This record gives sequence, C-alpha cells and structure tokens, in this order.
Amino acid sequence: MRGPTPLSSLVLPSRPLSLARNVISTPNAYFWSTPIILALAVFLFVSEAPGVIRDFQISQNPLTLENGDVQNGRCTTRKAVFTDCEARLVYSYGGRDYDTEVEVMFVDFHTGDYETGLVISADHPELATMSLGLDMLWNRIITLTVFALLFGGMGLGMIFLAIRIWWVKGQLLRPAMLTPVPVEVTAFDRRRGVLSITYNDKIANDKTGRSAYTRMKNGEEPLIVGEANGKAIGLAVRHGNTALPVLLDDRLQRVKLTDDERNAALAPFAHQQESDRSVPVLIEDPKQSGVSIWRRLQVFFGMLLLIVVGVVGFWLWYVTTSTTPFQSPGMDINNLMPAPLNEWGCEQLKKRFGQDRAPLGCVADDYTSWK
Repeated sequence: MRGPTPLSSLVLPSRPLSLARNVISTPNAYFWSTPIILALAVFLFVSEAPGVIRDFQISQNPLTLENGDVQNGRCTTRKAVFTDCEARLVYSYGGRDYDTEVEVMFVDFHTGDYETGLVISADHPELATMSLGLDMLWNRIITLTVFALLFGGMGLGMIFLAIRIWWVKGQLLRPAMLTPVPVEVTAFDRRRGVLSITYNDKIANDKTGRSAYTRMKNGEEPLIVGEANGKAIGLAVRHGNTALPVLLDDRLQRVKLTDDERNAALAPFAHQQESDRSVPVLIEDPKQSGVSIWRRLQVFFGMLLLIVVGVVGFWLWYVTTSTTPFQSPGMDINNLMPAPLNEWGCEQLKKRFGQDRAPLGCVADDYTSWK
C-alpha cells in the first residue's frame, strides 16, 4: 500500500475558481437504458394490474359457477419460479352469454397440474376469472408490487442521478472555492482515444460515498497521487457545496488558472514524480478488461433492448403471419400496444380472421365481435 501525496501539496490560488465544461459526465447508458427500464415498469404494470384489480373486485363477492366452461387452460412455468396461466372462460348468467380470456401470473415452486374452476363477481357478472387466480391473489399483488417498484425505482433513481449530474455541471462554471480531496478510482476504460473513469468519494475525511463519472480526451490523464488496497488514488476538488467532487487531470487544464498559477500548483507533483517512481498510472490489465461498471451496464441494457426488439418483432409476426388469432402471448402484446398500433394490428388480423370471433385486444363489448 502506498499512501497518496499530502493534499497540501496542491497549492491553488486563494480565490474562487471555476472549472472547465463537461468535467463530470453522464454515462451514455443513462440515455437509452432509463427509457427501457421505465418502459418495462409500465409494461409490467399495464399487463398485470388490470387482471389483479379485476380479481380483487371479484374476491369481494365471488360466485362459483358449476356450469361454467374453462377452455384451453394452460400454465407455463419460467425459470422454475414464474408461472403464467391462461384460459378461455365461457359461461351464462342472468340470461346473458359471456366469453372472455383471462391470464394470471404468480410466483410458485409447484410442479405438476393445477386444478381450477370458473368464478365471477355476483355484483358484476361480466367480471370472471379462474379460481386459481383468486387463490394466488395476494401472491400476484406482492409480485406485481415488487417488480413494478424494482423497475420503476431503478428508472426514477437513474433520472434523479442524471438530474444531479446536470445540476452539478451547471454549478461548476461559476467561480467557487476549491477544496482538494482524494478519490478512489474504481473503474476505467480506454476506447477510441477517450479515457472513461469512475471514481468514488469514500476516502476523504468528509467523504460522501458518492460515485462520479468523467471522460478525458486528447491524451489527458488523471492526477494520480498514490495507491491503496490495489486501487489508484486520484486527486479531486470539491467546488463550493456541489454534490460531486471533480477529478483533476495531470496538467490541471480542468481548472481555470493562469499559466503561472498552473505551473506553481504542479511543481510539487513534478518533484514527487522525479523522487518517487512508484506513483501508479492507469494501465489497463488485459485480464481485467470488461470490469468497468458502465461496460456491464451496456451489456445488461443491451440485452433488455434485444428483448424489447424481440417483443415488437413477435407482435408484428402475430398480426401479419400467425395462423391463428388466439396465439398467446401475441394477443396479450397486441392488447397492450398503444391505441394506434393496436388498431392497426387488429385490422391486419381482421383481414385474415374476420369470419371468426375476435381475440383478446380486438374484441368489442360483447366479448365476441370485432371492435
């Protein structure tokens, strides 16, 4: 372990100073991953919440129909945990015939078949579900809440962090007193002449534990002053009361200084480098390539993007090519599409299957004809 150069070695003018533009960056992943995460949260909520609300209403005054018909019932278990069950429910009540499609999702470790019946709301007979959906009602409520909060919280958290970064970037252009602090370089990546660095404010006396991200171009290198626990220690400055410290470059081009002030500030570090050859530099270890948190985020959100593209592609195949209008999950995806896309999809299905009853997503109020 090599301790960092004393912070007192950095001699800055005792006057308010401003910093260069874009010394704190917003990771590229924020711009495309945040909408995807929020879209997943909305998709999950919109796809599952109506069924949960329907079954909660039914549970207030349920009525089991012994003569009801549960058709095409099927349950699919994914990852040995998530179970989707769907069925067509056909029944008569109060002199009217009803025909509807239902789907429920829950977390279960059950193996084998499920037994279920048909249950309606005695107050609103048009609301029907499987008894299995009522048995798993609280399971479904908890599952929906957890995943909606997980994705929604991640998305909103990333928006909050992006707003904080943008606010800090605006503050840095205004002169303020600078306070030197050490920061730990947690990850870095060199690509196309750009050095991307993630650093953490967790070793200063007034540490905040916050992480920041910056890019250095045109041969810039961070001002590294030591090493601790296998991590390079960089020198940063706090700008007034802003939330994130700014990592300095080894030529102090990020601080608005005169040439004489810059040379005077760098002199102690030049002397140290001559006397102590052990100060580390950021050289990427080929064995550690890919450890950057942003690279991992890119891989993760890239997979999510592929999933979204796959869902849209499957929907296009369903409405234009599928041999049956009752293909699941094509019906569910079409039902969740925005109104213009849903209408277009239903038009494509009606051209090929208009002589049959309408599937979920294209059905009118009578649950049979095309809307």
